[in-house]
Amino acid sequence: MTHILAAVAWPYANGPRHIGHVSGFGVPSDVFSRYQRMMGHDVLMVSGTDEHGTPILVQAEREGVTPRELADRYNRVIVEDLQGLGLSYDLFTRTTTRNHYAVAQELFKTVHRNGFLIPRTTMGAISPSTGRTLPDRYIEGTCPICGYGAARGDQCDNCGNQLDATDLRDPRSRINGETPRFVETEHFFLDLPALADQLGSWLQTRTAWRPNVLKFALNLLDDVRPRAMTRDIDWGIPVPLPGWEDNPAKRLYVWFDAVIGYLSASVEWARRSGDDDAWRAWWCDPDARSYYFMGKDNITFHAQIWPAELLGHNANPGRYGVLNLPTEVVSSEFLTMEGRKFSSSRSVVIYVRDVLERYGPDALRYFIAAAGPETQDTDFTWAEFVRRNNDELVGTWGNLVNRTASMIAKNFGAIPAAGELTPADHELLAASRTAYGVVGDHVEHHRLRQGIGAAMKVAADANQYLSQQAPWKESDPDRKGTILHVAAQVVSDTNRLLAPFLPHAAQQVHETLGGTGAITDRPEVREVGDLDGGPGYPVISGDYRRTEAWAPRAVVPGTPVAVPRPVFAKLAPSVVDEELARLA
Repeated sequence: MTHILAAVAWPYANGPRHIGHVSGFGVPSDVFSRYQRMMGHDVLMVSGTDEHGTPILVQAEREGVTPRELADRYNRVIVEDLQGLGLSYDLFTRTTTRNHYAVAQELFKTVHRNGFLIPRTTMGAISPSTGRTLPDRYIEGTCPICGYGAARGDQCDNCGNQLDATDLRDPRSRINGETPRFVETEHFFLDLPALADQLGSWLQTRTAWRPNVLKFALNLLDDVRPRAMTRDIDWGIPVPLPGWEDNPAKRLYVWFDAVIGYLSASVEWARRSGDDDAWRAWWCDPDARSYYFMGKDNITFHAQIWPAELLGHNANPGRYGVLNLPTEVVSSEFLTMEGRKFSSSRSVVIYVRDVLERYGPDALRYFIAAAGPETQDTDFTWAEFVRRNNDELVGTWGNLVNRTASMIAKNFGAIPAAGELTPADHELLAASRTAYGVVGDHVEHHRLRQGIGAAMKVAADANQYLSQQAPWKESDPDRKGTILHVAAQVVSDTNRLLAPFLPHAAQQVHETLGGTGAITDRPEVREVGDLDGGPGYPVISGDYRRTEAWAPRAVVPGTPVAVPRPVFAKLAPSVVDEELARLA
């Protein structure tokens, strides 16, 4: 058994999340974690809502509420949506807990003590109309390197180079379009040049990463500069140094504290489990593995900034000891929608909650797994969503389950025993057994499209087998029973193969074949108190120890099977026009 950390990107709590977000961090991390649990590994899947930084301040001001009130509202919305999607977090928490503050400040102090956080006077952007500081991510302009007209003040998304807001040509505020004023200010910078050789050596060992992720990460080393880790802002974690900690206008950079959330969430999970040091098995054991899931816009922070923070900490570790660097940064590309980039402000958006309410979680999970943006940008269209639901979920998998269970219920009332097997029987059973290795290897290497495709191939083969064997025409009851026994076994196998992808449907199929108990446990929303005396909040958590093993389990003759109800709902063609009208 191996300890596996699934470190899932922290959704930002300034609004509900859309399906583009969960296609990058949500479904891929959950499929991987569920599979690893079925393989017998000890998985710790953690994340939470990211609640500091200027976007929260801007949105709160717009709505006339405090930043904490805004974060509280959207924390709950996001928790409910991710739990509804079935994401099996061991702990989904938030960055406004006192536990997170303490862990983030401890790492800052250690990296500073080790000499990798250096003070610098720099030029900060000020909004002329409000007098408020403008974070670099809220300044846009023309990239001085590639000429891209919508580069941000911290990074150009077109060429991937790190920037300073002062580098941009024709800078403008993304909030109101005005030209910022630059003034001197002092901040602490992460000394990336001092850590560049170690970063480069470590990245050269990451040969199993997706090529696009590794290439992007290595290219970042071409222009390594110190990166500011504090900000002129009054909403965030105080800087834990003398002369700074009582300054109400200086806080830790939201991205410095957000990536530390993976560690602080693990620490919080351990404290809630009753063993304060339990987290160390995932963070301090060199044999443990850690996988970080996100969209491609976050590669910089997970393949450069976070590893650099860890290297700076590990140079002379503090109370947490030597911490493991990421085993892999699993970054997806972008999901677009009907040919356009997602934009909540322009109403080019499909919120997770709306899809769950109208179509259920597994239809969305299936689309993301089968057609998501693994290694290239992918376009979501309602026509393709309806087609895949009807042709693949309903027409292939749902049809196999329904026809198998219906014939068993009608002819036997229970799973029949198998008689002598024919070559066709052996061939199908062998295909379903072999699929465990094939599907598992794809999921292990984050190839969800190929994994779910291999599982659905077994379902398609089983449908063809039933059509060829035609048990409804078979006059020999022993042969009819054998055909349906084989079909029931393959349905059981395929259901287990699909369980990490479609956990809600997996339970229904399990019960359709007479199964009892849970085939896979579901996450729960729990109300908890802050461990260190702060306000309470909802978390996602669960006990996943009853998960089925990733291996065939023989169906038991005599197990009662009732007339089934449909596993998936067929969608009318009119759904496409209805949803496009909503977008309009």
